[in-house]
Amino acid sequence: MKVLVVGGGGREHTLVWKLKQSPRVKEIYCAPGNAGISGEAACVDIAADDIDALLDFALEKGINLTVVGPEAPLSLGIVDRFREKGLRIFGPAQKAAEIEGSKVLAKEIMYKYNIPTAEYADFTDSDKAVEYIRKVGAPIVVKADGLAAGKGVIVAMDEQTAVDAVKSIMEERAFGDSGNRVVIEQFLEGEEVSILAFTDGTNVVPMVSSQDHKRIYDNDEGPNTGGMGAYSPAPVYTRDVEPFVYERVLLPTIQGMKEEGRTYEGVIYAGLMMTKDGPKVLEYNARFGDPETQAVLARLETDLVDIIDAVLEKRLADIEIKWSDNVAVCVVMASGGYPGSYEKGKVISGLNEAESEGAIVFHAGTAEKDGQIVSSGGRVLGVTALGSSIPEAIENVYRAVAKITWDGVQYRKDIGKKAIKHL
Repeated sequence: MKVLVVGGGGREHTLVWKLKQSPRVKEIYCAPGNAGISGEAACVDIAADDIDALLDFALEKGINLTVVGPEAPLSLGIVDRFREKGLRIFGPAQKAAEIEGSKVLAKEIMYKYNIPTAEYADFTDSDKAVEYIRKVGAPIVVKADGLAAGKGVIVAMDEQTAVDAVKSIMEERAFGDSGNRVVIEQFLEGEEVSILAFTDGTNVVPMVSSQDHKRIYDNDEGPNTGGMGAYSPAPVYTRDVEPFVYERVLLPTIQGMKEEGRTYEGVIYAGLMMTKDGPKVLEYNARFGDPETQAVLARLETDLVDIIDAVLEKRLADIEIKWSDNVAVCVVMASGGYPGSYEKGKVISGLNEAESEGAIVFHAGTAEKDGQIVSSGGRVLGVTALGSSIPEAIENVYRAVAKITWDGVQYRKDIGKKAIKHL
């Protein structure tokens, strides 16, 4: 079969890598792809949000399956457009993808269907939002309602930071129209866990747990990023928590979406906070997470194409999905200055040496220039390694990371450290 992967980051490199392992996949394309993906798939110079061009390409090439990586094309209705033309595509329809595209909608669904989450209020007027912050105090969380590439959430430990966040989002338009509305949420304490699940609109099959590291610096300091690393499994997500999350979060979310006329198929991602009162939902994503995908799919043993078929044919209940017992750790290597401004075009060395250490190097923001691999984004690489235990996987991944260098490279030195204290 011919497969098209939409997107050009680390998540998409992971999807290409995993899909290519299927004996059923004969040709694989990626739009737009990156320098690392080009070694495994034919990269096509079409932006991930150029739905018309992607549709034309899929029809012209006779693509049998399209897998969508990022949130933007899902929110623009790529799934609906492809299906109208009789094309098979994996991901939620536009109305379903709104669970990520609107944090207000997500909160309304959670409240209506009794899904555990933080208390909140939403505002379209910045003065009223500030008034609310002054009334309830800090710590508090301020979120842009719409898509903001994982950066639209500000955890404010004091009132002034929260007020500044509202002004940045609503008045200075830091995230454009995504900031027309803000959600202001109760601050939840605990460790975060990411639970991704496959769903065919009725059945839900959770994947193995993972934990993302959002802040740029060690010990969870500095501004939020798109994610600086992940590991799987997350020991804080214990066996006795799994049935609660399935019955109180995942299943009611999918059933609730169906009742709202937003039948959800594809991958749903629930970002959870493990509080002293039990797991509570922080957010939903309408697709594979990034960098969680790198750690989670590195442990998947079942053919991903078989799972996608089961979702599209509404027979997810009939397939057994197997996972490796190994631990996976992914460390994101980023450009100096990220998540602020950064320079591109830095020559990257040591990629082959890292892979000879047994790591899988997933490319995110890379390009090829004059026969060399150069940096072309904020998050540049997701170096991923497996081990029989958390300490071993951490040791393996950082041994590989140490082989890779470029001018200004930065990365966290503590990915997976939180997991060790649970052992």
